Amino acid sequence: MILKNYYVDLHIHIGRTEGGRAVKITGSKDLTLKNILKTASSQKGLDMIGIIDCHSPEVIKEMEEMMNDGRMEPLPEGGLRFEKTTLIPGSEIEIYDEHCKGPIHVLAFFPTLEWMKEFSGWMRMFVKNIHLSSQRIYCSGRELQGKVKEMGGLFIPAHVFTPFKSLYGKGVEKSLTEVFDPEKIDAVELGLSSDTYMVQGISELEKYTFVTNSDAHSLGKLAREYQKVQMVKPDFQELVLALKEKGERKIVANYGLNPLLGKYYSTACQECGERVEEGESCPKCGSHHFVKGVSVRIRELTDLERPTRQRPPYIHQVPLDFIPGVGKRTIQRLIDEFGTEMAILHEVSLEELGQVVPGKIAKMIDLARKGELNIERGGGGVYGKVVE
Repeated sequence: MILKNYYVDLHIHIGRTEGGRAVKITGSKDLTLKNILKTASSQKGLDMIGIIDCHSPEVIKEMEEMMNDGRMEPLPEGGLRFEKTTLIPGSEIEIYDEHCKGPIHVLAFFPTLEWMKEFSGWMRMFVKNIHLSSQRIYCSGRELQGKVKEMGGLFIPAHVFTPFKSLYGKGVEKSLTEVFDPEKIDAVELGLSSDTYMVQGISELEKYTFVTNSDAHSLGKLAREYQKVQMVKPDFQELVLALKEKGERKIVANYGLNPLLGKYYSTACQECGERVEEGESCPKCGSHHFVKGVSVRIRELTDLERPTRQRPPYIHQVPLDFIPGVGKRTIQRLIDEFGTEMAILHEVSLEELGQVVPGKIAKMIDLARKGELNIERGGGGVYGKVVE
């Protein structure tokens, strides 16, 4: 058995179908199934992706067409192969049952298109519009979990600390057991405003693997967060083993934004966006309405002085398109020279970068991939930014 490392991003939206029908309304119009697969394989260098709008009937039809004409093929142990990338069919679903204090987004993944189609047919009975992404499902969280597990799927709460539509940000007061069966959760997605080091003091999360994903709403945002996963090969069953840390399969490292760049890291005034440290009113406009920051919410939930589980490193990385002075043309020039963004971020030396782009830009890229850029923190729905 030979284990290899693979780059994996499991949270990518579809903006539109090839026919122009909206799937993720807030997603880019060019964020189509075909464009995602091509970008992931030939530009980003991702070995495995999860597209989480595969329940949409028109998306299912497009996947079937790609399989029928040989552009994509099913793998024996689950997943669909397109060029150098494995697609794991998934769905993002919104839960808001009588046990929730607010809506919660979750991710469900299935090994085959056939199981995805069956799940979509079941889900159609509980949602108002099966064609759209992230729809509210009118059944309980535990019922949804049961159906996903019955069909051999993976169940992962999404971006669990963001103030809106998440497990801890909105859905529960103290514990995930208020809404979910803890034994039917396969991993926990951290979200852009947190990292492993911030959340490892929450005791009820110690049993779960942490995943870091892009939640991409445009092609450029693919792999702004991802993980390096140690597996024998990139297919569904190997991913299952890696999330359970079985047979030496595991997540080797999580890569993501410095949480300061996340748009909900700090508490902020809901009216003017001013970052608020403490107090009952905004020092700038006097408003009493705040969006609680992820950093504050995590401190409320922390109950361990020392974590007992050894976690893989969380490596702060600033994506290329966040870096001042690095635009689409510069990124394309680098990809033309070095192949993929994963190669640029993990393999290319500073000297090699300097042969393709100006020295100042090369140094900024090097600092970005080391997580050493100066950052102005985000909050209240506004991303943080890199400052020179």
